[in-house]
Amino acid sequence: MGENVQTSAYGSWPSPIDAALAAAHDGHPEWLGFVGDEVWWTEPRPAEGGRRTLVRRRADGQEESVLPAPWNVRSRVIEYGGHPWAGAVVAGAPLVVFVHFADQRLYRYEPGSEPRPLTPLSPVGGGLRWAEPQLRLDLGEVWCVLEEFTGDGPTDVRRVLAAVPLDGSAVRDRDAVRELTDDRHRFVTGPRISPDGSRAAWLAWDHPRMPWDGTELVVADIGSHGTLVEPRTVAGGPEESIAQADWSPDGRLLYASDRTGWWNLYRDGEQLCPREEEFGGALWKLGHRWFAPLDSGLIAVVHGSGSTALGILDPESGELVDAAGPWTEFAPTLAVHGERVVAVGASPRTAYEVVELDTRTGRARVIGAPHDDPVDPAYYPEPLIRTFTGPDGRDIHAHVYPPHHPGHRAPGGELPPYVVWAHGGPTGHAPLVLDLSIAYFTSRGIGVAEVNYGGSTGYGREYRNRLREQWGVVDVEDCAAVALALADEGTADRDRLAVRGGSAGGWTAAASLTATDVYACGTIVYPILDLAGWGTGETHDFESQYLESLVGPLAEVPGRYAERSPVEHADRVTVPFLLLQGLDDVICPPAQCERFLARIAGRQVPHAYIAFEGEGHGFRRADTMIRALEAELSLYAQVFGLNPPGVPTLELVK
Repeated sequence: MGENVQTSAYGSWPSPIDAALAAAHDGHPEWLGFVGDEVWWTEPRPAEGGRRTLVRRRADGQEESVLPAPWNVRSRVIEYGGHPWAGAVVAGAPLVVFVHFADQRLYRYEPGSEPRPLTPLSPVGGGLRWAEPQLRLDLGEVWCVLEEFTGDGPTDVRRVLAAVPLDGSAVRDRDAVRELTDDRHRFVTGPRISPDGSRAAWLAWDHPRMPWDGTELVVADIGSHGTLVEPRTVAGGPEESIAQADWSPDGRLLYASDRTGWWNLYRDGEQLCPREEEFGGALWKLGHRWFAPLDSGLIAVVHGSGSTALGILDPESGELVDAAGPWTEFAPTLAVHGERVVAVGASPRTAYEVVELDTRTGRARVIGAPHDDPVDPAYYPEPLIRTFTGPDGRDIHAHVYPPHHPGHRAPGGELPPYVVWAHGGPTGHAPLVLDLSIAYFTSRGIGVAEVNYGGSTGYGREYRNRLREQWGVVDVEDCAAVALALADEGTADRDRLAVRGGSAGGWTAAASLTATDVYACGTIVYPILDLAGWGTGETHDFESQYLESLVGPLAEVPGRYAERSPVEHADRVTVPFLLLQGLDDVICPPAQCERFLARIAGRQVPHAYIAFEGEGHGFRRADTMIRALEAELSLYAQVFGLNPPGVPTLELVK
């Protein structure tokens, strides 16, 4: 191999990982469940308009997509959605209910026939939306979270637990939907029913808190006619986040609480496995699961600090045994059946795949959506897990992906360009997994550094709380500290640093361009740019008061909202940038980009704005993702003086 290595400048290496390949591998299996003995899940189809289909794995191991286009299994509850389907075997055949994205109705589906709606359309605002359906065949119902819009505004909304009749009688009659709770809480998760059917447990929280700040664990008795009686709060509070709850086989209450500063497991209030690790996470979608009780009394857990493992916890002894295998990250979805556990795992060499763990043997194997290398893995980056030192000596966690190509190296003395990636959330995490959009850059000779800045999940509550009232400060400082450290140590070229991010990461990227002189350019994707606008009705209900903790109470510190907003400081942007936006985005609306661009106009800053029809928050269509990646590479090529072969030139305007 050594003799065939060519010397050529960073950014000019030819790569088999093109934008189409990266787009085709975007997204991953999600929302696992058992239907009888079979494992089912949702899976993305970027080439089919970005829809989510339902995949069935038959007993013989064959996988099939059970719903053809245009069916799209995805909920819009709290806009980020939640578990969108449930299934059971009835009279020897599957009966499935699912949420269809286009109209947000709940549908009943039996393979071999067309899906039939179970819920009515609503003429009001965002309509009726459903998440976390659970079949209650004994009652002839599906129990769900119902999100109902009461007006046309994004915060004109109520959420309750509700029962939908399986016979279709609610299709034209809203009153046939039986509400199980009142709407005293702004947010609720789906109920978990105790094994004997006598009690239900769910989570609830209220503005201005986010679920990782403080939630309540509510328990109610289930009356004789399937009513919820005497709901009472048994754990949680304003400064205690319960991430998930469930029941042990003997009817004891299990939950993940961060009352010690780390999300750990509890059973009826007793801590089961005290560790400075997370056994829970940020509840961005209703139905995320980090643990699942088994019939044997053991508990399957996704846990870790930074990265995550899949393990089996014995609650009696506190012993925890992790599954052997290559996976370094597990998604917050689990399903169990008997002694079988299924999860979704990935690693720096493999994309997310469906993994089954046999708890009797401790052996794990891939059973679905297996990773298949679309190119020689020699082109994949080799990430380094790093901890950098930031302002005040604080730790900053990051993954550094140096440029990597089996057949090319740069001339001696040349330092590579690097792009700092700021993840979304901001209460989120950049997982250490194979991402072909990172490989798209590293295989061409451009380094990537993913920064899990202060505020990120996975490192305990104290690390998460660093961002309280400091958004636009700590995230910007931490990203800059990593970028400059890479330059100072001779890993990256100081003059060829860029920043990029989407959503909250788009905010961090834009704020980095207005508040620092670290970067030569930036890529800003469906961002927040104007705090005052976003905090007063420009976003959806779930995050409408998120800024109260991230920035401070608007009524008390209005000046801070202006002081930190990139839109107020567009005159400070002096370097080229690319702005990418979905026109159907209700979370970070296009109006914010348009205001920012209006203030850039005439300032002689080279930039490009690409807005995509039919895309919301997070791009899902293959053609969108191809255009976005190629535009981003062209920006870096022009600013850094690179010559990547075969990339259309992005037109920058002043």
